[in-house]
Amino acid sequence: MMVLASVQGYTAIAVGIIIGLGALGACIGVGVMCSKFLESAARQPELIPQLQGKVFLLLGLIDASFIIGVGIAMFLATNNPLLNAVLNVK
Repeated sequence: MMVLASVQGYTAIAVGIIIGLGALGACIGVGVMCSKFLESAARQPELIPQLQGKVFLLLGLIDASFIIGVGIAMFLATNNPLLNAVLNVK
């Protein structure tokens, strides 16, 4: 029973780390990319339409990587395959 509680506790910590670091990385990435977009738009305003499409594409990819991380974390939180391995050992 102690092993089961340890696996659940470590899983909760891992889920928090996955979501927290994913959100932090996505926010930093979006902030850096958007600041560089504003800098380049101020330097060359004629390139704004070309750059804007690329920025929106990359925003979607950055957010998609965070959402994939949240999906994996929620899978571990709700249907943890490690718990089945612990229960089958006994």
